[in-house]
Amino acid sequence: MKYDLPDSQNEVLPNIPGLKTAGEIALSEFEGFLKAEIQLTESLTATTRFNVPYILKIHKLALGHLYSFAGKFRSVNMSKGGFPFAAARFLPETMKTFEIEILSNIPNKYFSKEELIKDIAKVHGELLFIHPFRDGNGRTARILANLMCRKQGYGALKFQMITEKEFDTYVTAVQLSATKNYVKMEELIQTIFPG
Repeated sequence: MKYDLPDSQNEVLPNIPGLKTAGEIALSEFEGFLKAEIQLTESLTATTRFNVPYILKIHKLALGHLYSFAGKFRSVNMSKGGFPFAAARFLPETMKTFEIEILSNIPNKYFSKEELIKDIAKVHGELLFIHPFRDGNGRTARILANLMCRKQGYGALKFQMITEKEFDTYVTAVQLSATKNYVKMEELIQTIFPG
């Protein structure tokens, strides 16, 4: 589903290499996110801290070759399917609150898979609800969730299991996160958690 934007932005965002088609952009974005996830997985340690600068780094690593806005908060208000994301002008404060209330409480070591799932659900749902970037929010949030898993010795989450059929449940889980209700997102993360 496409974003609803105040300006009628065309399908191909202005980009550094001057790519013209949606297909070229999609491939370049895919390659960028893949490289970012590999690089961040390789540099992951037991003391890696997931905070706002780290989230900005994920986005910059993934899309810095393509967009000047990579690694920066969006400057436009956005919504999807009539659901508004956090207002652009408040994003620095919103992300700081996210860091203080949620990210700073993530332990370096989990002693139960259930607690890890709860925190992944909370971080994932909140980050998607905030939607801090102009593009690449879902992929950035998925990389962060995968890194949270890998830091604890698990493999990546099986996001590919969220098919078109389950996507509405996923969207509902994100919307419920806005009210601090993470139960649906926890259930979803549980079903895609690596075996």
